[in-house]
Amino acid sequence: MDYKYIDKVIESQVEFVKANSNSTYYRIQILNSLLLSIKQNESKIYDALRQDLNKHEFESFLSEILLVKKEIKLFLRKLKNWSQKKRVKGSILNFPSQNYLIPEPYGNVLIITPWNYPFQLSLTPLIGAIAAGNAVIIKPSELAPSTSRVLKELIGSVFPQNMATVIEGDADIARYLLDKKWDYIFFTGSTRIGKIIAEKAAKNLTPITLELGGKSPCIVDSGVDIDKVAKRIVSGKFVNCGQTCIAPDYIIVNKHIKSHLISAIKENIIKTFGNKPIESESYGRIINLNNLVRLENILKDQVIEFGGKINIDKLYIEPTLIVDPKIDSEIMTEEIFGPILPILSYENERELKNILDKNPTPLAFYIFSKNQMFIDNLIKNNKFGGCVVNDTLIHYINPNLPFGGIGNSGMGAYRGKFSFDTFSHLKPVLRKKNMINIPFRYGPYPKSFNFIRKILEKI
Repeated sequence: MDYKYIDKVIESQVEFVKANSNSTYYRIQILNSLLLSIKQNESKIYDALRQDLNKHEFESFLSEILLVKKEIKLFLRKLKNWSQKKRVKGSILNFPSQNYLIPEPYGNVLIITPWNYPFQLSLTPLIGAIAAGNAVIIKPSELAPSTSRVLKELIGSVFPQNMATVIEGDADIARYLLDKKWDYIFFTGSTRIGKIIAEKAAKNLTPITLELGGKSPCIVDSGVDIDKVAKRIVSGKFVNCGQTCIAPDYIIVNKHIKSHLISAIKENIIKTFGNKPIESESYGRIINLNNLVRLENILKDQVIEFGGKINIDKLYIEPTLIVDPKIDSEIMTEEIFGPILPILSYENERELKNILDKNPTPLAFYIFSKNQMFIDNLIKNNKFGGCVVNDTLIHYINPNLPFGGIGNSGMGAYRGKFSFDTFSHLKPVLRKKNMINIPFRYGPYPKSFNFIRKILEKI
């Protein structure tokens, strides 16, 4: 990559933002063009995702293309309203005055995106950033090269370069970009890299959103419909071959139904992917050899209840169930990010709490239960990015809910209106009228102000 080219693009985007010619009408028009281009290039997107992750076309549609289309359509409906200045209530102390909040773009935005959902997790934040009026550079993951190329072609065909462009490259390119001055940085990826980005951003006091991961627990109470629970866990865990930041990372099940749940999960894996998942078109692949070897290593010395077969040449690992791993083993201290599901059990809420406390502030938190008090206590007493009761993953598809983490799972949130707010600075403006001039606000101050204090404290 020519670093001078990167500098030239950044300079052109700085000038674009300074010109302030990016009207709401223009943003709506270009989002319409993006939607049309996605429709015209769907087959290319499907092919790229198949090449990078062996995603089935229907899975790619549901988890990548459909979500992006819906996000664009939401912005097309709402952007005019969201972009307007909003009148807010004034203070009696400033009477008479008019008070407003005016959304304005931060300016130049860097979006660094991951390889696991390379299309959707690149375009969803882009939509919010562009709709808010920013100029954007996307740095997609080099680990999903086919999708990265399609993104570059797609963005290049829709946006002028000084408004949005894709910069491909490896970690060196990412580091070069991070050393530049940005008005906002948006990153989706690992906690380890997120800390590096936070450190880089701090040097310029650049605001950031970090969408990270963590070990998202899945708690299964007694008294549930075990087959339905197993079906929803299998769907949430093994989609995209387990390479989902909000996938259930481990199960904690009431010990009285543990064996029944394990049997039901096995049955549903077979129903979903067949007896030979390696032959299933619905089952994906690990992104690369390094990640496959990492998964192979964390399986060592574990009790494999189901699955565990690995094919290095095909980047394949079978859907795998692990029973009762040691709480301090790597499989229970690091995010798995693959089709391996540890299953632990608890007898009472104290034991459950002890397990949950080992991995605080996960990105997602799943509870299967019919006991409302049990559910309420878990929600109240645990911090997490988002929670789903009696299902998995589905909170992400609701644009009326913010998506984001807390603590080790990230900071900030986006989706829908929350994306617009994330990429906008709400500029407060107060217009004071001159018809009234309160004398006591000016010096010299009175020696006694008991009467004035009583009035001011009451209004």
